[in-house]
Amino acid sequence: MAINLYDSAYALETAIRQSAEYTQLQQAYNEVNADPQAKQMFDQFRQIQMNLQQKQMMGQDISEQEIQQAQSTVGLVQQNPKISHLMEAEQRMSMIIGELNKVIMKPLEDLYGNM
Repeated sequence: MAINLYDSAYALETAIRQSAEYTQLQQAYNEVNADPQAKQMFDQFRQIQMNLQQKQMMGQDISEQEIQQAQSTVGLVQQNPKISHLMEAEQRMSMIIGELNKVIMKPLEDLYGNM
């Protein structure tokens, strides 16, 4: 019997959306967005984070000033309980996605060996 992998992928998407971890992430995200100060702070943090990641992917050096700005911003956002809660929920969701990725990649690891 042939299995449609896309059907399984969409079923996994549905399961993720119905999980407690996703619900908590969604709730934390909504709480940050409902607070204008927290939203502005979080948006600024995300922008800095994306800029640094983009530089890294392009092989560009990150200046000491950019590192200090990022560290300062992280310190500020971690002091905000709503943003801190959101970041914890993001981390839990990221861990789950990583674990799911390991399960998905298992057939290829079995075939080719651990890369």
